[in-house]
Amino acid sequence: MIFQTVYLKEAARLQAWKEKYASYIEQHRQPNSPPPVPGGEGLSLSLTANLENLLARLGQNGDLVVRDFLLFGRHEAAMVFFSSLVNQEQIQEHILKPLMARSSEHPGMPEDLADMSRYIWNAAIQVTQGITAAELSSLPDAVVKGQLILLIDGIAEALVLDMRQVDMRGVEQPQTEQVIRGPREGYVEKLENNLSLLRYRLQSTDFRIEISPIGTRTQSRVALCYLDSIADPQLVAEAMRRISIINTDGIIDAGYIEQFIEDQPLSPFPQVQNTERPDKTVAALLEGRVAILVDGSPFALIVPALFNQFFQTIDDYTERFIMGSLIRFIRLIALAFSLFFPALYVSVISYNPELMPTDFAVAISGGRAGVPFPAVLEVLIMEVSMEVLREATIRLPQMIGGALSIVGVLVIGQAAVSAGLASPITVVIVALTTIGSFATPAYNAAIALRMLRFPLILLAGMFGLYGVMIGTIPIVNHLLFLESFGVPYMSPFIPGKWRDWKDTLVRAPLWWMRRRPSFLHTQDDTRLEKSVPAAYADQILEQGGEDGEALPANHDTARGGRNQ
Repeated sequence: MIFQTVYLKEAARLQAWKEKYASYIEQHRQPNSPPPVPGGEGLSLSLTANLENLLARLGQNGDLVVRDFLLFGRHEAAMVFFSSLVNQEQIQEHILKPLMARSSEHPGMPEDLADMSRYIWNAAIQVTQGITAAELSSLPDAVVKGQLILLIDGIAEALVLDMRQVDMRGVEQPQTEQVIRGPREGYVEKLENNLSLLRYRLQSTDFRIEISPIGTRTQSRVALCYLDSIADPQLVAEAMRRISIINTDGIIDAGYIEQFIEDQPLSPFPQVQNTERPDKTVAALLEGRVAILVDGSPFALIVPALFNQFFQTIDDYTERFIMGSLIRFIRLIALAFSLFFPALYVSVISYNPELMPTDFAVAISGGRAGVPFPAVLEVLIMEVSMEVLREATIRLPQMIGGALSIVGVLVIGQAAVSAGLASPITVVIVALTTIGSFATPAYNAAIALRMLRFPLILLAGMFGLYGVMIGTIPIVNHLLFLESFGVPYMSPFIPGKWRDWKDTLVRAPLWWMRRRPSFLHTQDDTRLEKSVPAAYADQILEQGGEDGEALPANHDTARGGRNQ
């Protein structure tokens, strides 16, 4: 006999999840079957024997509580739980108090012990989630997950009640993804809170959440989220497969999952996007992507993740498309600065000074007078110093880190110029490069660009502009070779499709982007149907159009929307 609620999926074991993904493509729309009952050693009718076997498996723990009492004043019973994982006030009020009441207060109480579990669940306790278990092997895992085990003398089954409560920080503004205009809520460490933030924004019956424990020792719950009517079934099945084959003793953070499921672990470019923002996750789900959340981690993983995603923010969409496109274009210029600017400077100074105007070349040569190092070594020293300063600023407390960054940039930079260790133009170049890397929204993508900057500088110092090209060609080839869950990393640039270019280098108006990205192979690719700006609605009615089927012919924007 199994008592289950809407959220009973959490009781499913990893093997059940492995079996599900194998046949997901054919039966992903069919109702989920109940989880199989695990096999193993069965419970006995003796309360003492059951307690001895259970405590032997749990071992000696200071927070392990065994509370024995008389059930309805007649039968011996006991509760087993970890005091550090449960809400003891709710246990006392909603479980212990009604179960210790006299039998006279329960006139409908059955005389047969075989029906006692059903009566307790239906008429006595006030608990939302719970199951019955007849196997001893499943009880220790339930206790360490924060569940309460109720054992009754004379009954060869246990009631497993979910009473978990762990103190967590409240929902607050994300620290790694700042926005000017947009929601201020971010994920926290508790999985239930994160899923509730998604449910709040995505109130759809198609929203699916698959939960399974990963890690032989930590048993961390991993949630796979997707929209059943939009996401490609093959993408969902592939995400399930990659997660299910993870065989490690512990999953501490979502970053552990990312390292196991990415396509090319040796690539410097991230192939899985992480975010602290529920609104960003919902936007990805609406496009047909899959989100992965881990209990204990305030980050969600989004797959597939492509190159252009790491240089986009929520501000691009919450602002008007002209402003969003301008900000995105500035961000792409900063990307080029952070990757190529030092290498181009070294190559021009060392090998191709004729490319500079005469007055500018004279000014640079005057500033470099007295510097004992060649340009390539000078730039490398300044870049390494800036990376060390950046890492120190991040690791120090916030108040001290801010002061250190000001001291490092102003004092150390000026001292290096005064001591003749670096020229003023080199300090300017390194400063612009650093600022450009700060403009990259994704921290892991910024690290990849910073990492590739150093070999480009070395090649520029050895071969000049040819060296820059020699270093750029392998980077481009590597980007074209990469894939994320079967999707080319450089989509929609290569392979290119016009409709997907509307959300790349610039952002087109929302009413232009009527279709979901084609490279995601969604089941329903229409996200905006017969919708136009209110400013054009009257003109459409005057011309005989209906429901936004046509826009004014004399307006370029309208023609773009119509030609979609």
